[in-house]
Amino acid sequence: MIITNEPGVYREGKHGIRTENTMVVVKDTYSEEFGEFYKFDTISLCPIDLEGLDISLLNEEEKAWLNNYHKKVYDLLAPYLDEEEKEFLKNETREI
Repeated sequence: MIITNEPGVYREGKHGIRTENTMVVVKDTYSEEFGEFYKFDTISLCPIDLEGLDISLLNEEEKAWLNNYHKKVYDLLAPYLDEEEKEFLKNETREI
């Protein structure tokens, strides 16, 4: 199953914005007591716009998630890019 994760904020009568990722549901672990567990794997490979974030509002776990996601995006896409494109992507996926 494929779903989207779309956190966002909307200002009534004004505007809104959301960051969207596409995710696939995959088997994760199995427990004799509870059976199968599933997890979400992100399959979209687009950087999250750092200019649109207030980094001071993120906790360490959220920062780590974002940095890991951006590393995945860069590592998977960079081999297909020329040097100029790699530099652009490197900046967009920089660690926070």
